[in-house]
Amino acid sequence: MERKEHWENIYTTKSPQEVSWTQAIPQVSLDFIRSFGQDTSASIIDIGGGDSHLVDFLLDAGYTDITVLDISSKALERAQERLGDRAQNVKWIVSDIVNFHPSTSYDIWHDRAVFHFLTEAAEIERYVQLVNESVNHNMVIGTFSENGPLKCSGLEITQYSKSVLSDRFNTGFETINCIQIDHTTPFETTQNFTFCSFAKEQ
Repeated sequence: MERKEHWENIYTTKSPQEVSWTQAIPQVSLDFIRSFGQDTSASIIDIGGGDSHLVDFLLDAGYTDITVLDISSKALERAQERLGDRAQNVKWIVSDIVNFHPSTSYDIWHDRAVFHFLTEAAEIERYVQLVNESVNHNMVIGTFSENGPLKCSGLEITQYSKSVLSDRFNTGFETINCIQIDHTTPFETTQNFTFCSFAKEQ
């Protein structure tokens, strides 16, 4: 409950320009999703999507089966308000990822916001189990790199190099590509991220 209260407070008290993760255009995520070559009927889930603009761009690109999950109901409300009538074309789920029990599986799993906040071994293992059970084809995970911050929003995080992030999912997934990129925050600081894309082993 403490984790949920933390994020509800953040999204209640801070604007997008006051948090480090805001992106006007989530280009890296979009490029990875497009690289999978799946058509626009593919089912996509954005883990920790909050009030990210990724969903806007996916709708613009014609994707028709989009789910956004976040621990904060306030974050999802902000995204829904921004989208207006288009919010009806998206499935919205309020859940802590470690308590998430999906009723369906997903062709593409995207996470730029959650995995690195899991610092306990049991939660990390739960996440790995979850994606193995829930992902049909492809996954992209973005985390803070070993050159990135040690904390975000006042919370401890787990840093990942390309090799460590790739190895974390080596049971059940084949790594396609890993990169490290700099994200410029709204307040002009730089954060280094590791992104890896994966294909489900068939």
